Amino acid sequence: MSINQISETTKTATGIKIENLDIFYGKKQAVRGVSMVMQPSFITALIGPSGCGKSTLLRSLNRMIEVIPGAYVKGKVLLGDSDIYASKVDAALVRQRVGMVFQRPNPFPALTIWENVVSGLLLVGEANRTKLDEIAESCLRRAYLWDEVKDKLDQPGTSLSGGQQQRLCIARTIAVEPEIILMDEPCSALDPISTLRVEELMLELKQQYTIVIVTHNMQQAARVSDKTAFMLAGEERIGELVEYTETKQLFTNPREERTERYISGRFG
Repeated sequence: MSINQISETTKTATGIKIENLDIFYGKKQAVRGVSMVMQPSFITALIGPSGCGKSTLLRSLNRMIEVIPGAYVKGKVLLGDSDIYASKVDAALVRQRVGMVFQRPNPFPALTIWENVVSGLLLVGEANRTKLDEIAESCLRRAYLWDEVKDKLDQPGTSLSGGQQQRLCIARTIAVEPEIILMDEPCSALDPISTLRVEELMLELKQQYTIVIVTHNMQQAARVSDKTAFMLAGEERIGELVEYTETKQLFTNPREERTERYISGRFG
């Protein structure tokens, strides 16, 4: 199936296969030679010190890297059997299949809670109010937010607390039924209770979506992910994949000494 052929019947969890991926910002290489397979309906965590290329790699998975002037990739990123960087592939359609939740909650400030959830559907011309109401309620329920906002759907999304705003952004992401959800440190700006709610939500959503999360919180990676990738930048400051395996193994019996030093706090 072509990546441009998106329909309701295709929106199920899809795996990601990365083949020999290099990422550049102009002449500077940021990521080198990454190859890995992210399984459907798994949570994959990307960990490593600042500057190792975690977020750069994450943003390459839905072509968000291209919004940075001069950035480009070499290699392949396959969703199913479709390379998202193949010629004539529409980046906008890639982002319908691969949603993204950012580090800081970013509800659209001019929109109500209801409008925030269904904004992606409105953008593509959905006008059936009954259908939109059903989708908004369903997604807010799945984000464990409905009971908190059902009586104030016409209020601005920015009126919510930080944790509620992040769950609103997750509801907005799943409203367009992606197959994959990328999360770039989604809990770094949240308090412990809000963090727990988002982690519980991730565990629930992985039944339907493939989730890739960047986190500096190794305890979080250990709690929620099925597999973990450890990245590190070498002397040339180019991010490389050091180890990628089941999360339990990586945190209890890593194969690489560099991984063991990092997770034990002895790195550097």
